Amino acid sequence: MKRALDPSVRRRAIWGYAFISPFIVGITVFFAIPFVQSIIFSVNELQVTQDGYELIPIGLANYHRAFFIHPQYNRVLLDSVLQMLTELPLIVIFSFLAASLLNQSFRGRTVARAIFFVPVILTSGVLLQLQTQDLLMNALLSAQAGMSADAAREGIMIGRDLAMLLDASRLDPRFVNYVISAVTDINQTVNRTGVQILIFLAGLQSISPSLYEAATIDGATGWEVFWKVTFPMISPLVLVNVIYSVVDIFVRYDNPMMILVRDVAFAQNNYGLSAAFSWVYFLAVLIILGIIASAFSRRVFYQT
Repeated sequence: MKRALDPSVRRRAIWGYAFISPFIVGITVFFAIPFVQSIIFSVNELQVTQDGYELIPIGLANYHRAFFIHPQYNRVLLDSVLQMLTELPLIVIFSFLAASLLNQSFRGRTVARAIFFVPVILTSGVLLQLQTQDLLMNALLSAQAGMSADAAREGIMIGRDLAMLLDASRLDPRFVNYVISAVTDINQTVNRTGVQILIFLAGLQSISPSLYEAATIDGATGWEVFWKVTFPMISPLVLVNVIYSVVDIFVRYDNPMMILVRDVAFAQNNYGLSAAFSWVYFLAVLIILGIIASAFSRRVFYQT
């Protein structure tokens, strides 16, 4: 005999389906046909004709060419994965630290939060197209050549001083290079962490103050409060931000694989090979996401 669901559980389920319904409808209406069409393209050779295009079946030849014939695909795929592994820790750690600072009480807090989210808006739509075509950058460089030169020299000096300091501490050279690259590219990091900061900030604000009060009464230090209260309560959002950041890095316009896929499709007019590249890349990303989700989900604390 089946037990009747609790009305509150049923209402939450209904609201959950209502929340994801626009996404499901959008996927079905706008992405289902291109999704299937890309699979068809990947196992055919597309030839443009006067009436449109003609598909010539070639089986898995495009996939074989991707792995064993194309001179760049395997290297670019590896470069994309290494780029993700390099940028992911920096993005997640920086966004968490920025959210922790923005969660404090200080004058102008709302303006500061808006400033961190502005790059997300500026790097979308038309401005993103300007950035990909280097039009905006060229305009800025031509209008502010002197200031850019001074900023570049200042950045070189800061990087050199930081390198000397880290070298004197006898740290691993690979770690030193990673820190220096992170400091010199801090503007790019800020541009890529707006959404993650917003998610972390919402999570930090949802933690009950009574938990901190109880920890303080028990004599916990700030370090203990972070690891025993803040981090466990925010851990589900760490997983969310990790998954979001991985996807964002892999599909970003300047990702090496995305550049290669666009070049093969639109510069070389080889849509079948480009589709095969995309599908192998898609499956590789799914595998990486599965590994990351499996590793992180075991350490996530879900409050019941």
